[in-house]
Amino acid sequence: MEIDAAFFAGLFTHMLSLWWVIVPSIFLGLIVGAIPGFSAANTIIVLLPLTLVMEVEVGLVFMVALYCASRMGAGIPAILVNIPGTAGAAATPLDGYPMVKQGRGQQALAISFVSSTLGGLLTTAIALIAMPWLARVGFYMHSVEMVVVMLFGISLIAAIAAKDTLKGLIAGFFGLMIGSIGADHVYATPRGTMGFLELYDGVPLIPALVGLFAISEAFLVIEGESILARHLHDRLKVSSWKETIEGTMMTLRRWWHVTWTSLIGLVIGVIPGAGAAIAAFFAYQQSRIFSRTPEAYGTGHAEGLIAPESANNGVTAGTLIPLLVLGIPGGATAAVMLVVMQYQGVGVGPRLFIERPDLGYGIFMAMFVTYLLMAFTILPLSRYMSRVTLVSTTYMSPMIIAFTLVGSFVPREYLFDMYLAFAFGFLGYLARKTGYHVAAILIGVILGPLLEQYMLRALKMSDGNVWVLFSSPLGNTLWVMLILALVGPPLVKHRRLRRGETVFSEGEG
Repeated sequence: MEIDAAFFAGLFTHMLSLWWVIVPSIFLGLIVGAIPGFSAANTIIVLLPLTLVMEVEVGLVFMVALYCASRMGAGIPAILVNIPGTAGAAATPLDGYPMVKQGRGQQALAISFVSSTLGGLLTTAIALIAMPWLARVGFYMHSVEMVVVMLFGISLIAAIAAKDTLKGLIAGFFGLMIGSIGADHVYATPRGTMGFLELYDGVPLIPALVGLFAISEAFLVIEGESILARHLHDRLKVSSWKETIEGTMMTLRRWWHVTWTSLIGLVIGVIPGAGAAIAAFFAYQQSRIFSRTPEAYGTGHAEGLIAPESANNGVTAGTLIPLLVLGIPGGATAAVMLVVMQYQGVGVGPRLFIERPDLGYGIFMAMFVTYLLMAFTILPLSRYMSRVTLVSTTYMSPMIIAFTLVGSFVPREYLFDMYLAFAFGFLGYLARKTGYHVAAILIGVILGPLLEQYMLRALKMSDGNVWVLFSSPLGNTLWVMLILALVGPPLVKHRRLRRGETVFSEGEG
């Protein structure tokens, strides 16, 4: 079968004919993504018997659509009520939730939906064209390179600490200490578990996420009548489609920002085990560094919302590339898809694109069509979803706490995790009340264990030689970029201040 433009056009038409599978999967994925603790992988595992009896193509299209929609859906509670239910959405509330508190919830949702859709469409199209070359990224990104990538994300702590250096660094290092709890990666010796067997695998991510952000926020907002101030409350009641159009246009004007942050997600998604959390934090950090207004990040800045949402949707296409081209699942959802394909007798790897190119390329075309349909099915909902913030905190706070506690229980089904979420909620409440940034704690909790894992792996392969961290040309390039990222912005800011003082003195003269 010849792979040309006519082949892709026919494949696109065929996938559009499967709208009856894709559209219900979109709404199911949206609901699943919006519930803290649930994910596409959990849902697909529950529905695995159903996918096994479907035709292999229909089953894969169903799973791909559910995967894409759940990634977009995770941003909804992260923006509206400060609940990042998945690690991939952990960077979304940094600027999304402040926009909601300013009465711009509808605009924030529109920005999230459009940037997610554009990021997904772009990276899927690139994956279709450049699949063989992208698959080789995993061969170049080893433990040494991943250590530096982790440090890019952790350097966000320094950015947060810029407002209050001491408190920011204390919060960040405290998060890193929490992240080190559990059995160590070499000798499996328990550290800081306090005798709890449930902590031997480390601090579970979902209870930490929902506790630090959602439960602590619920404790705070219950002190008032509403998430919004009274004048914003009244304005939102009479809101129209104007805010949705404004959010859409704001994102389209920043098309280049969407492009390069989604490409970050695509590249990181290709690396097995990296995931959306790393992509989102890395993209947010890079977006802030190259911004002309870095001080606006964290206050409800549009680019601070575009970056993580574009990146974590760029990951979706990247995750499937090592699965289909190399036979290596890049994440939990890809692993379940591998089970379905093996059950149906479909092999993965280079032979898939020789024997069944319609299926190999069809999975990515299904993803492209899914994002295209989401633009018409999800974006109009932003006007109505934003009205969640009108609900009184008398009802909102108990609902948030209830949903998040259930979400904490779902991944491991331990009652202990519900208590842990409550403990993190109390910790987050105290941190907010005393001026410590919970995002700095969360960055340490998420990225700390990953940094340790890649660091120990690199040192183990080099017999403990620390210079292995500077032995790779790509790694050394990333080190230089990291140093420039940390040193550059303060120097540029200092230079601008000096230039401003010079202009001012000349003006006086």
